Amino acid sequence: MHGTRKTTKVRSRVTSGRSLFPKVEGALVDERTQYARRFADLLASHLNDLGGADMCSEAEKAIVRRSVTLIVALESMEADFATAGEGTPTQLELYARLGAQLRRMLESVGLKRRPKDITPDIRDYMAGRVARNGHTPTGRQRISTIDHEDGD
Repeated sequence: MHGTRKTTKVRSRVTSGRSLFPKVEGALVDERTQYARRFADLLASHLNDLGGADMCSEAEKAIVRRSVTLIVALESMEADFATAGEGTPTQLELYARLGAQLRRMLESVGLKRRPKDITPDIRDYMAGRVARNGHTPTGRQRISTIDHEDGD
């Protein structure tokens, strides 16, 4: 009987994707909070920018998680500044340091500017031209056909 026992690989809630956050003091984090929802949205967006979670190394995922944490913290600070009308010099210094650290973290996973492709699909473009002016691309007027049923 020795050695015949099945071994199961036990993975954490975070590793297996069952939770965004590890337990805190033995309790699960409520993932319905504004913070958790924003964190989840940003995490998904940034991982998608890198080709999806399946295409990222664990190191890249870790950097993205830390980056997202800084983004949410910076957004919270921005809201506080807007509410108060300004930030104290100490708050602004912290904000600037966090922003600089965020930039460095994002650069390490590939901070790139990607132009958006706005080129229309040629079929959609041509169909739109025909619909707008009633002419085919050759300049000929489009002929509409009408089916007539024979009374025979």
